[in-house]
Amino acid sequence: MTADTTRRTWQGLTIPTAGAYALDVSHTRVGFMAKHLMVTKVRGQFTDFSGVITIAEDPMESKVEATISAASMTTGAKDRDGHLASADFLEVEKYPTLEFRTVRLTERSGDEFTLLGELTIKGVVREVELKVELEGLATSPWGQEVLAFSASTEINREDFGMTWNQALESGGVLVSKKVKIDIEGEAVRQEG
Repeated sequence: MTADTTRRTWQGLTIPTAGAYALDVSHTRVGFMAKHLMVTKVRGQFTDFSGVITIAEDPMESKVEATISAASMTTGAKDRDGHLASADFLEVEKYPTLEFRTVRLTERSGDEFTLLGELTIKGVVREVELKVELEGLATSPWGQEVLAFSASTEINREDFGMTWNQALESGGVLVSKKVKIDIEGEAVRQEG
C-alpha cells in the first residue's frame, strides 16, 4: 500500500497537501441573490470565471485568486440581464471583469474558515469576509485530486457604485442594496 501524498491531517482536519488547485468551471457555481420589490428573491449566476486556490504549507497562509467575466451574468430574464449589464449596475463594457484575491485567513472552526479578501467590481476595491467550508477531498475516476468547498458573503452593491434604484409607492425600493453571494465549487490539483 502506498502513502497518500495529496492529503494530510492538520489540527484534526483532513486537508490537501500544499499545491495549487484550479477551479473546475463545469462543477462550480458562482451565484448571487438580491431582493426585488423588497419581497421576492431574484437569483442569478456567472458562468465564465477562472481561479486558483493555493494551499500553503501553513494552511492559514493559503490564498485564492479569481476572475469573473461580468458579461457572463445571467438571471434567466433577458431584459433584466441587459439592465444589470448596463451602466446602472455592472457596466460590463467598461469593466469586463470582477476580481477577488485573498488578504488573509482570519479564523477556523472545524472545517469552516473565515477568509478576508479584496473584491473588485467596477474598478472599486472593497474588503469582504467570506465564510468558507471545506466540503471534502476526492479523487476523480480520471485520477485528478479534487477539493470541494462552499463559500458565502453579503455585499452592499452601493459600496461598488451600483446605486440605481426606484422608490415604490408602497414604501421601500425596487432592488435591495444587499446582495448575497454563494459559491459551490470544485477545484482540481494542478501538476507541477
